[in-house]
Amino acid sequence: MPDLYPLLLQPQFHERVWGTRDLTPFYAREVTGAPIGEAWLTGDDCCVTNGSLKGRTLGELANQFGARFLGDAARDASRFPLLIKFLFPTEKLSVQVHPDDEGAAKVGQPCGKTECWYVLRAGAGAQVGLGLKAGTTKAEVEAAIREKRMEHLLNWIGVHEGDMIYVDAGTVHAIGAGVVIVETQQNSDTTYRLYDYGRPRELHIEDGLRVTKEHTHAGRVVAGQPQIEPGKEQINLVTSPCFIVDHFKMKRPWEFRRPRHARSSVWCLVATRGCGVIENEGAAAVTFTSGETVAVPAAVDKFLLKPQWELEFLCASLPVEKVEQPATVLFEKSFSTLQR
Repeated sequence: MPDLYPLLLQPQFHERVWGTRDLTPFYAREVTGAPIGEAWLTGDDCCVTNGSLKGRTLGELANQFGARFLGDAARDASRFPLLIKFLFPTEKLSVQVHPDDEGAAKVGQPCGKTECWYVLRAGAGAQVGLGLKAGTTKAEVEAAIREKRMEHLLNWIGVHEGDMIYVDAGTVHAIGAGVVIVETQQNSDTTYRLYDYGRPRELHIEDGLRVTKEHTHAGRVVAGQPQIEPGKEQINLVTSPCFIVDHFKMKRPWEFRRPRHARSSVWCLVATRGCGVIENEGAAAVTFTSGETVAVPAAVDKFLLKPQWELEFLCASLPVEKVEQPATVLFEKSFSTLQR
């Protein structure tokens, strides 16, 4: 078996008071204790479950193999660059904000936290809060927090299955109830809680306001055109300076090859429906199903993916060249803006 091969990862389930005990249809896991709010798919402590590297964590492998694992596109070849999660909120999450790279460096953190949300499921009336309403100042935010009305300063937009929402660092945001989301983000868990609807949890008002940006690129990403071939459909959901996320639907085997002219990136394949088998020369075949993730090291030039018998998955990676912020649409009441 080669020293690097497609790696099946063990999800880590995290209890949250706002979570759920029903993880179907994504997981068959029975939840008998506290509700589950998050399933971490590519955290530094997520373990490999197949092959000779079984039991090793992503953090250990990034430190050992560097660019052979993560690719030349990784800014820091000793840290896994992307943190991908499933979120299962059954009530509104707190209003939060994350620092950008510059703000994170000032407090000794390795990177900021720009993220995106792919909506897998959305109940009737599901919403997310994105950014401050036009003209809102930080002073007004601070006053609204004290007066327990801060949520009214956010742009609340309806979301539907298949939406991709971009949330760049510095955006004040909140996720509403009744959605299931796949969150792809820079590998940082630095979160400043600005407001929690009067619930008795710690707030980080000073730190949060310091990194808050009154104008950001957040919004619903403008959809690209799907690439359709017999038995395979691919669409780019978002391309940003921090990550790329594509969506695939497959009904027949397909060989994935890396472009030889381009720099490389680790690929994270996240199954959202169905089942697939990955075959790579010299390595045992690996099967992954809904809720599971396979990390394909940059050193793996090609592999064959066989759906069983249909498979939908996200592929998250790093941009291999400089890209601009994605085009997004943000709706606020009766008007919309196209942002770039």
